[in-house]
Amino acid sequence: MKIVVIGGTGLIGSVLVTKLRESGHDVSAASPSSGVNTITGAGLAEALQGAEVVVDVANSPSFEDKAVMEFFQTSGRNLLPAEATAGVRHHVALSVVGADLLPDSGYMRAKAAQEELIKNATTPYTIVRAPQFFEFTSSIAEGAADGDTVRLPPAPMQPIAAADVSAALAEIAVEKPVNGTIELAGPERIGQDDLVRQFLAAKQDTRQVVTDPDAGYFGAHVTDDALVPTGPARVGGTHFADWLAANQPKGA
Repeated sequence: MKIVVIGGTGLIGSVLVTKLRESGHDVSAASPSSGVNTITGAGLAEALQGAEVVVDVANSPSFEDKAVMEFFQTSGRNLLPAEATAGVRHHVALSVVGADLLPDSGYMRAKAAQEELIKNATTPYTIVRAPQFFEFTSSIAEGAADGDTVRLPPAPMQPIAAADVSAALAEIAVEKPVNGTIELAGPERIGQDDLVRQFLAAKQDTRQVVTDPDAGYFGAHVTDDALVPTGPARVGGTHFADWLAANQPKGA
C-alpha cells in the first residue's frame, strides 16, 4: 500500500514512517525538507500520485492564534482537494482530545477548524484525537511557571507517549476509514498539576507546583472533561513512570 505521511520527519511522523515501512508499505515522508509543502502547494500533486492513504501529522511552527489558524486552514485547503484529484481513499489526521471543548485556546480552535475541513471534503477520513504527549510535559510546566512556582489546575488528563500515538496511527492508517473520530488515551488518568509535579521531581527541578483550580491551560479556562476522551478510547501501553525512567530527565 502506498502511504504518504505529511509531516513525516517530525516527532510522530518519523516513527510512524518507520513502523509502516517495517510492515511492508511503500511510504513517503512528505515535508518541506523533502520538497512537499502543504502551505504553498509545492510538490503536493507529485507526492500524492498513486497514494491510497494520506496521514497528516504536520503541526504549525507557530502557536500564535492567527498563525496557527492560518496554518491548518491553508494546509487543509491545499491538501484535501489534491487528495481528491489523486484518488486517495483514506485521509487520516492527527488532532487533539478536547479540540472542540476549549474555545479560549487559539490552537484548539485551529484544530477544530481543521477537523471541519476534513469532514466537509470528499475523501473518506479518520480523525484521530490524541491527548497531550508525555514529551510535552515540560512545555506545560514552562507555560505555567512564574519564578519558583508553577501554578496549574487539577483538571484530569490522560497523557500518552508519542511512540504509542505513532503505533496507533500505523494501525489506523491501514484500516477502513470510519468517517468519524477515534480517540487515544494513555493508561492512567492524572491531574495536570500532579503530572507536572511528578515530572519536575524526576528532573530534580525544585520549583513548586501550586494547585489552582482557576489556573489556565496555556491561557485557556479548562473544565474537568476538556482534556480527557469523551468516550471509548484506544489506550497506549506506556506508563508515565516508565517513560520518565527511560528518558532519565536531569536537573533543570
